[in-house]
Amino acid sequence: MKAILFDMDGVLIDSEALMAKSGILALRDYGLDPKPEDFIPFVGQGEDKYIGGVARKYGLTYDPAMKSLAYHYYGQYVEAEASVPGDVHWVLTSIKEKGYKIAVCTSADYAKVVHNLRAIGLSEDFFDAFVTGDNIQKLKPDPEIYLTGAKLTDTRPNDCLVVEDAPSGIKAAHAGGMKAVGITSSFPEDYLVAQSHPDYIIHELGELLDIV
Repeated sequence: MKAILFDMDGVLIDSEALMAKSGILALRDYGLDPKPEDFIPFVGQGEDKYIGGVARKYGLTYDPAMKSLAYHYYGQYVEAEASVPGDVHWVLTSIKEKGYKIAVCTSADYAKVVHNLRAIGLSEDFFDAFVTGDNIQKLKPDPEIYLTGAKLTDTRPNDCLVVEDAPSGIKAAHAGGMKAVGITSSFPEDYLVAQSHPDYIIHELGELLDIV
């Protein structure tokens, strides 16, 4: 392995509950009353599908302004409510020191990523490559996002290891010819294994160092 490609939400920042809250607040402004569990099938697939899927479930045509509103709420609460694993900086720095290239490959739009970076306390240029939902056409489980990350790190796909919290991302990694680590921050181990068969399972990000 020469490059480690990280999903962001659920991996570098525990933000899934906050994103659901932000989606609920946004859709309430449109007269809906969704529940947190409504968003679960759309985790890891980008906010157009995340917000749009729930809007359509309740009979409302999706408007991209809904996503912008959700990001507005997200930015208000991210530093107070999103949990950043205490070992994130240590793990990322250790991996870089071992000579691996590191990239963020997230289906979220850059507008949300800016909020996450502020909460994590890292700058974009800390990473060798940065891919967001704005840079791709096909969302996970399509492999485009991870193939783009491999290309930007000048690494062959089969020399990349992907770190993911969602089945759609693990499937995207496998579709791109990469091995995948599933972290149990958003879904339990048995669910990840049954849905996507990750090559490795970790329960905390620090365990990644035992793999690399």
